[in-house]
Amino acid sequence: MKERKYQICKCCVMDTTDNEISFDKNGICMRCNEYKERILPDWNYGRGHRQEFSSLFNRVKESGKGKKYDCILGLSGGLDSSYMLHLAVKEWGLRPFVFHIDTGWNLPVAQKNIKCLTDKLGVKLHIKKMDRKEMREMQLAWFRTGLELLDAPQDHAFIALTDKLAMKLGVKYILNGYNICTEVIADPASWGKGCGETGDCTYMKDVIRKCCNIPIKKYTFTNGFQHKFWIPYVKGVKTLKPLNLVPFTKEQMIQTLVEEYGYIPYGQKHFEDLITKFLEGYWVPTRFGHDIRRAQLSSLVITGQMTRDEALRILEQPPLTEEESMELLKEVARRLEISEEELMAFHNMPECKTHFRSQTRIYRFGIRLYETLGIEKRIRK
Repeated sequence: MKERKYQICKCCVMDTTDNEISFDKNGICMRCNEYKERILPDWNYGRGHRQEFSSLFNRVKESGKGKKYDCILGLSGGLDSSYMLHLAVKEWGLRPFVFHIDTGWNLPVAQKNIKCLTDKLGVKLHIKKMDRKEMREMQLAWFRTGLELLDAPQDHAFIALTDKLAMKLGVKYILNGYNICTEVIADPASWGKGCGETGDCTYMKDVIRKCCNIPIKKYTFTNGFQHKFWIPYVKGVKTLKPLNLVPFTKEQMIQTLVEEYGYIPYGQKHFEDLITKFLEGYWVPTRFGHDIRRAQLSSLVITGQMTRDEALRILEQPPLTEEESMELLKEVARRLEISEEELMAFHNMPECKTHFRSQTRIYRFGIRLYETLGIEKRIRK
């Protein structure tokens, strides 16, 4: 295959490290054009949704009458879920069931931020600790695949446990922290070549079957049918993304949380979690050759929160220094109970040739359908 000539979008900072990217005659990528044509006219920077917002939250409060909780909110300690908790309790007067999933990879900054928020807001935090032995083995299994998207064990657990809580509590609304403002551009599908979708139980169980050395018995699974159809349309549990209905910027989010709760900013998105910081800051750029910051920064550029030149200057420096990377590598190896040499052997292994079963085609069809219906508000390519 002929090597593609390098090109970068003249509007954002997405480039040909996504080998499926396309550009128009003006050098603007398809994501920027989709944002202007499909996303921005309806979103309008969160403005003009007052009536929709009011109607929605009246329904949430009405559904919670006579119950201890009127919604469910997963709190990671990251910026988006933290800001959503602040708004939900202090500004919107909701009574969320707040839960946190402890997979054993929290950094102290996440734990401190979670405690500061929940203490000051007076909400009870429900913590689900994952089985340490199983999570270690699953994380090793994903390293053994040689693929990217190594956060799958944590990410699937969050989706599955949210589904389980919705069924158990009888609460009809789940608050999701996704927002157009800071994450409208999703990571390109080409960056996850060979990987299944996070919520795909078929993919998860096939990796476990082929790559785990111990039985996985305590882990909670979900699947596309349950998550996308049975729970929302049969059980009537709706997932809401309320941050898309109110105007704010990333800087305003940070400023509010710092002033109200002593929140500690942690730098790059997802860097509140040790394994994710290691993967996105070191592993992915050095093994797979692309920088996840391109999608994150491009989201800020096209929504007017950062100039393209500012984003390019950030990308001139690596996400982590060599010293920080080696410290993280040492700590990840220690927690996985393997040597640093064994961990680096995964880094240096050849491209994965193993095929893992998945429902990717069905998921991608669903995404296209949701885009057509106006339900999907993220640019996925």
